Amino acid sequence: MSYRMIFMGSDPIALPGLEAIVAGRCGDIELVAVYTQPDRPRGRGKKVVPNEIKTWALEHGLPVCQPEKMGKVERLEIEAMQVDSILVMAYGHLLSQKLIDTPRLGIWNLHTSLLPKYRGASPIQCAVASGDSETGVSLMKLVREMDAGPVLDVERVCIGEEDTALDVEARLAAACTPLLERGLPLVHAEKAKVVEQDASQVSFVRKLVKEDGELDFKAPASVLARRINGLFPWPATRARLGDVSIKLGLAVAEAQSFVGEPGTVIGVEAGGLRIACGDGSLLLKKLQRPGGKMLDATDFARGFELPKNAMFESREMSELVTSQRVKG
Repeated sequence: MSYRMIFMGSDPIALPGLEAIVAGRCGDIELVAVYTQPDRPRGRGKKVVPNEIKTWALEHGLPVCQPEKMGKVERLEIEAMQVDSILVMAYGHLLSQKLIDTPRLGIWNLHTSLLPKYRGASPIQCAVASGDSETGVSLMKLVREMDAGPVLDVERVCIGEEDTALDVEARLAAACTPLLERGLPLVHAEKAKVVEQDASQVSFVRKLVKEDGELDFKAPASVLARRINGLFPWPATRARLGDVSIKLGLAVAEAQSFVGEPGTVIGVEAGGLRIACGDGSLLLKKLQRPGGKMLDATDFARGFELPKNAMFESREMSELVTSQRVKG
């Protein structure tokens, strides 16, 4: 028996899972339509281009729908398709309860955290910035409350000391495939056994903004290194050195402390640019000056003259994770 499914999503992280579905590795599924965000201006030139999900769908000959919002008209269109299930990942639209109730076997959501940890918009960045040694993808049944549905299954991935959010995101994208290969056949056979989330363990993360990239070098080096790696490539951490704002791409914390005010540049080493911190020291391994490229620290130092007694400016850092639901 073939099952009819709609996919809703706007981020390329879903592509490996979609490939598994169309290849038949998740059961006999007919992907009847793809819903994704409307084409938006992107890049420095602000040219209107399709996102990767739309491009993939068109390459596979799939109908693409790009509504500005999911309203009654869209719900009636979906009802007419008579699908058995809907799969959602990083779509960017809120779905009404009437739409949630539309598919016979429900709407299922892929979320890039080990729920109930990190409900919300930036789970990958916050897992790295929080110093977690692992994260994962959760396959849950969608409910009206954000990321609160009961969980069918998870696929775990490790987080290394020098992993950035970009590295972890690639691992999580790949992790969607085995998760869907296990989970979707259970959904369609009506054998899915879900587990309610533990409300006492819930934490929330919001949509990140550029201001989240500020750094306070009075903080421990371990906190700063995780923040730098977790917020790369977006929104990316930055620190002012004199009149220049430097973007930071990779850092490692070391226990050894050095004499100097927090933020002081101790010197350039083979492994990076060493900075004094409130506790320990920070080895900045990748840096980028305005208009330049992200470079290894030694290459950066060759083309950027460091003033004597150079010191990075400290600024207050925002909180990224909370126990209370946040907007965005």
